[in-house]
Amino acid sequence: MKKIIIVLAVFLANFAAEAQIQTPQSSPKATINQSVGLTDVEINYSRPSARGRAVFGNLIPFGKVWRTGANENTTISFSDNVIIDGKPLKKGKYSVYTIPKIESWDIIFYKTTDNWGNPEEWKEENIALKATVKPETLNKSVETFTIGISGLDNNFAFLEISWENSYAALKFEVPTQQKATANIDKALSGPASADYFSAAQFLFQSNGDNTKALEYVNKSLDMTKDKPFWYTRLKSLIQAKAGDKKGAIDTAKASLAAAEAAKNQDYVKMNKDSIAEWNKN
Repeated sequence: MKKIIIVLAVFLANFAAEAQIQTPQSSPKATINQSVGLTDVEINYSRPSARGRAVFGNLIPFGKVWRTGANENTTISFSDNVIIDGKPLKKGKYSVYTIPKIESWDIIFYKTTDNWGNPEEWKEENIALKATVKPETLNKSVETFTIGISGLDNNFAFLEISWENSYAALKFEVPTQQKATANIDKALSGPASADYFSAAQFLFQSNGDNTKALEYVNKSLDMTKDKPFWYTRLKSLIQAKAGDKKGAIDTAKASLAAAEAAKNQDYVKMNKDSIAEWNKN
């Protein structure tokens, strides 16, 4: 009886594997990745086709919340805070819902993105931003639902939605000027403490110029108020490599105290082990 059960289980498993037939999706998925100025925008959505059906006012009723596509949520993500319809929208990922009407469309950025279609319970507090746009009538019918980003400028672009004979576009503004200015200021102000630390770490790990490594790690420490324990740990290793065991022990003790205060047990152990080793010599 046991053998029969095992054979039956193997047969059913093979049947299930063979039964996994792949067929095309009726509403295939699409992904758009677009840089607008210095901001990255990503859209994920499914694309239904009209297939001879009347869309708006029929398949998609006027005045009701629509998932803006098919299947799971249509989502959009911004790598920076943006401005839409004069209102701020924080960077992050949102699901996109629309309420198509004859004279206007409401485009809604919704905080939850794990719904299949519309949320089971629509919550006003989950609306991150809502904007209203005036739709246009196209001369040529669009068979397959399409979302795009167009009208690219360094400071703005348009989120475009089109299907059947309807077209709606929503402008969003990106903080290119602020980001570019901040990048310029940072570059012109010279290296930061992290830059000096990285340079020192590279020279130490690659057996480069140890004198320069010590110079760079000292600069990194001079530029920080809290003297991070990983900075002082690196300095102690560089000092030990240079033969300055006393200086290495003193620096390692400072790193140990900071690591204990931060409750970082890995650095506590590394510093204790190094101090013990250097004290032997």
